[in-house]
Amino acid sequence: QVHLVESGGGLVQSGGSLRLSCVASGDAFRMNTLGWFRQAPGKEREFVAVIGANSRPIYYSDSVKGRFTISRDNAKNAVYLQMDSLKPEDTALYSCAIDIDPGIRIGVQHYEYWGRGTQVTVSS
Repeated sequence: QVHLVESGGGLVQSGGSLRLSCVASGDAFRMNTLGWFRQAPGKEREFVAVIGANSRPIYYSDSVKGRFTISRDNAKNAVYLQMDSLKPEDTALYSCAIDIDPGIRIGVQHYEYWGRGTQVTVSS
């Protein structure tokens, strides 16, 4: 069984920064693709960023490209999301997830293990 716990969310003003962390238990973490997703009130969960097992490849959604940076530390079983130049539309519950199948995929349905999320609120 794999457990994921996110932290680092909070309230920040527009233009500010936050760094999200996700720490996992279990061996599945090191060998697999990790993703960050978000869900705003009344909207479906959407892809934010993904990183491969050896920190490559990396992909971002168009809405965060150039502002967010995903990274991982396999020795710590951790994945991070550095979020800069935050906008009110980035407000959402952010969750990390593991895809245990080979390859890089961004669809929500491909991810088997999920954390409960950390809330990010960006004020204008």
